[in-house]
Amino acid sequence: MRMDLTVQQLRVIVAVHDAGSFTAAAEALLHAQSSLSRSVLEVERRLGVALFKRTTRRLEPTAEGREFVAIARSTLATFDANLRHFAGFLDGQRGRVRVATLPSLAAILLPAVVSVYQKAHPEVELSIEDALATEVLDRVRAGVVDFAVTVVSAATDPIDDLDVTAVATDRFCCVFPLGHAFEQADEVAWADLAGEAFIAFDRTTSIRQHLDLAFAESGSQPRNTIEARNISAVAGLVAAGLGVSAVPGLVLPLTKFAGLAHRPLGTPRAERRIAVVRIPQRPLSPAATAFSTAITEASRQGLALPPETAWLAR
Repeated sequence: MRMDLTVQQLRVIVAVHDAGSFTAAAEALLHAQSSLSRSVLEVERRLGVALFKRTTRRLEPTAEGREFVAIARSTLATFDANLRHFAGFLDGQRGRVRVATLPSLAAILLPAVVSVYQKAHPEVELSIEDALATEVLDRVRAGVVDFAVTVVSAATDPIDDLDVTAVATDRFCCVFPLGHAFEQADEVAWADLAGEAFIAFDRTTSIRQHLDLAFAESGSQPRNTIEARNISAVAGLVAAGLGVSAVPGLVLPLTKFAGLAHRPLGTPRAERRIAVVRIPQRPLSPAATAFSTAITEASRQGLALPPETAWLAR
């Protein structure tokens, strides 16, 4: 027995059942009555059972007909729901978007963008996955995320294979306890840090890579007293009076709990470049494209950023 029925045949069976006659069903479907009659006969032939009893006044479903109509109705509901979902996917209103990023970007840069995006795309499932800098690029190359938002200046690995769209910059600042002599300055030079006990980020962090480059360019080296990986640990050690440190602008809000003061670092001026990074050969879904655009066009939205941080104009 062949059971390979079409969606249109299922719609005809349900319409005939609900209308109670070929004439009424034909009017509802805008089909010829003879065409509907042939469709029902073909379905019955393939199933090997009668679905309706023909009377002079209306069509009455058989026991098999009632069971089949229930199955057809459920199948059509699932099919139509899936088509609506796919239509939403095509116009960017449904689907899932996965983005890899650094912890400070996830906490400070992206929330305002996510808020704007979700108001326009409330049914898109958005996953923001924070990781270390090297892990972020690994996830992009492995294809486990749609794209990344990460720091590309001072990147240790080549990124020539990736598409990079710069979206923001943040400037490095010196952070220190309240009452420190640096409070009297408008700007602190990197060379000034050589005379201070310095709380350093450990070498696994992207911040450390930038600091090492800046110190090398300034021709000075700080006296590292303690190294820590976690931003809150560095801030807490500085607050305890154990030294000063240097952090980029997007990290400043994460040190607020420690009650630190800060001044921008100059001579030389050091900034991070933050970008959307993706594999150029891999097409993005409409929803992912819309989120990427929301980030790259954030400068036009006037979304607020912390001090020493700026969107790049497109």
